[in-house]
Amino acid sequence: MEFNVAQLLKEPVGQSRHYEIDETTEVIDSSEEGHNVKGTVELLRTDRGILVRGVLDTTAKCVCSRCLEVFDCPLHLEITEEFFPTVDVVTGLPLKVPEEDSPFTIAAKHILDLNEAVRQYALLSLPMKQICRPDCAGLCPNCGTNLNLERCQCSAPTSDPRWAKLTKVATSGGQLKNNRNEEK
Repeated sequence: MEFNVAQLLKEPVGQSRHYEIDETTEVIDSSEEGHNVKGTVELLRTDRGILVRGVLDTTAKCVCSRCLEVFDCPLHLEITEEFFPTVDVVTGLPLKVPEEDSPFTIAAKHILDLNEAVRQYALLSLPMKQICRPDCAGLCPNCGTNLNLERCQCSAPTSDPRWAKLTKVATSGGQLKNNRNEEK
């Protein structure tokens, strides 16, 4: 997703360009196949550079936290970033880039590359716990069988004897008595 912004940099502040995006590109992972990125992007001339505002939809390859299967996780990205030129479009002289943490820059040939911004926004929009589907059954804790595909042959789990009193309380309807006097 590269845009030649030389003409836009020559125009007055407030001028803008709108683009429809429908490209296949690498989003997060470096897999052989790219991911389709669709949406709209607006490039707005500011007094310091180009403000990019966009709404993009894409997917990323993720591993399910429950069943460990790879799946395509849908991502919705709302991008707002300012890109700063490194070379003056009229004189060709180098420009000083503002001292921010890690500003996005426009290359020397006035090419604005949106790929790194999309990658960063995609990383930030990934869910903390990536799950392939809401009803994912996960893996059997004993044998590791994927419970989405088949039922495991493990016997019912035995409870730890240290939990016996709590199990008794849970099955008796939550009536907890002070048994300390009875135990003495």
